[in-house]
Amino acid sequence: MQQRHRFSVHTRRANGEIDWRRNLAVLSVVQIFSTLGFGLIFPFLPLYVRELGSVTGGSLEFWAGMAFSAQAFTMMIASPIWGVVADRSGRKLMLERATLGGAVLLAAMGFAQNAEQLVILRALQGATTGVIAANNALVASQTPKEQSGFALGILNMARWIGVSGGPLVGGVIGEVFGFRESFWITGALLGVAGLAVVFWVEEDFHPVERTQRPGFWTGYRIIFTATGMRGLYALAFLRSLGATIIVPFLALFVLSLNQGEQSGATAMTGVIIGAAALTSAVSAVYLGRLGDRIGHERILVWSAVLSALLYAPQVFVESVWLLAILQALSGVAMGGLIPSIAALMNLYAPAGNQGATYGLDNSVQASARVVAPMMAAALAAWVGYHGVFLGATVIYAVTAVVAVLVTRRAVSPNLHPPGTDSRT
Repeated sequence: MQQRHRFSVHTRRANGEIDWRRNLAVLSVVQIFSTLGFGLIFPFLPLYVRELGSVTGGSLEFWAGMAFSAQAFTMMIASPIWGVVADRSGRKLMLERATLGGAVLLAAMGFAQNAEQLVILRALQGATTGVIAANNALVASQTPKEQSGFALGILNMARWIGVSGGPLVGGVIGEVFGFRESFWITGALLGVAGLAVVFWVEEDFHPVERTQRPGFWTGYRIIFTATGMRGLYALAFLRSLGATIIVPFLALFVLSLNQGEQSGATAMTGVIIGAAALTSAVSAVYLGRLGDRIGHERILVWSAVLSALLYAPQVFVESVWLLAILQALSGVAMGGLIPSIAALMNLYAPAGNQGATYGLDNSVQASARVVAPMMAAALAAWVGYHGVFLGATVIYAVTAVVAVLVTRRAVSPNLHPPGTDSRT
């Protein structure tokens, strides 16, 4: 314990308090490294499934969907449990678990011999990781509430920087070296991120006395029944569903637009994902800070409306480059959706429950990722890959309607007066 304190003491101010800004800087780098690593495998995961093949039978679409759904399903179950553990044992410990555990499992995927092994490892990954939720909980627990939009916007910007860089780099690596190397590089990046958390992040954690802790289900019932929280979780589900529904078959869609020519398809998929993530990174910080001034409710509503409007023309796209441009524009709206929902959760949630709040948020988003591949597979089989974008358009339109209803009914609690300790 003394050794760890020696490495992380520089994140404290002279008066002994945690410097949340310096912690935020370190955690932003951790976010970039972790999401950069995960992003390396997104462009070609369906193509990797096709290369591995199956020993038990089943279509390419089935196993490609399973590679995404298995990870999301186990994360959906594990995240609420990890959230409660975070509030009882510390959020930093959970971030260490997510990064270092993920490092081992992602590296192991590079040695998979068939699609079945890959799906099993993806399921274990979902039960072990959850970097974004752990990072959100740690930052939210240390940041003054009136700065939460800015801090979570910075963290979201770091996330999208990693997401934008990952597919670009992963696409090139997949084209030049092959798919397995990307998994090994991902494991290395997560390992570096985990070590950065161990040595350079400080948490001033004071657990609630055992006699004062609510039970597992009681604690989540308190969160779920707080003003506005059910609506925010519904929005988190819809946002994740809309963002994820195109991912399992994007590489295959690009392949079809490329007249079935695989050469360049992997790299182009990386460009499309990277372009959307880059614009999201740029807009996240600006819209997060703007939300602190004018209200995150406004940012939420207009971002949802803009998402629906920008996805509609993608239903009819026939050019890879036009798809890339429209995805980049859609990323601007996505950069407003994620931090506004996260900031409102931090404002509405009961104090001292950030781990459980974002653990449940991660579970809700993971449940959307379970449903999305199956929905995408059904739409692709019914009306083709263009139908998947139609599904995304409808989802974002519903998101806009729900956002209007939630923000009209929910009333933000008063922020702490200036000069008081507003950290939870």
